[in-house]
Amino acid sequence: MQQIQNQQYVISGVGGQGVLFITRLLAETAILKGLPVFTAETHGMAQRGGIVLSHLKVGNFYSPLIRPFQADGLIALKAEAFEAHKHYLKPDSWAVVNKKQVPRQTKNSSFIAIDANHLAQKIDNFRSINLIMLGFAMAKAGNASNLFCTSQDLEIVLSQRLANNKNFHHTALKAFNTGFSEGRNE
Repeated sequence: MQQIQNQQYVISGVGGQGVLFITRLLAETAILKGLPVFTAETHGMAQRGGIVLSHLKVGNFYSPLIRPFQADGLIALKAEAFEAHKHYLKPDSWAVVNKKQVPRQTKNSSFIAIDANHLAQKIDNFRSINLIMLGFAMAKAGNASNLFCTSQDLEIVLSQRLANNKNFHHTALKAFNTGFSEGRNE
């Protein structure tokens, strides 16, 4: 098993945005790499549009839930999700937020905004915001935060998961790579 520093991430949004899908992609990537992983989610998924909060812990942990001020990173699929869940972030953490503008930095954390809605519109796939955000987070946070996986690791898992649906596989990779390219180019 690969040794890694413990890492904790929060992914938030609303029902129907794919919060749980990208959490599972990240968890499966950790498993592929032989890393221990916990996930947990709290959500109001009884109806589309309810708040969804997902916890992802990679490393040696004993419980799946992340306590306030302990998360290394946050992926917020909506700006409102960032405001509701930023209290999970610890000092020197990062967040990527689906919003036109958000403060780049506060006292102890880095926040990076991406207009994923606009990018999804450009690739004619509004349902791909989650994968655009994941790709962007990999490009931006992967360098600074020493994430447990690379974009190539995630692409392998995405390809395995969607192997039986070639059309969705193609559009999912396009969305992920759109976000990744945007993060690299910014």
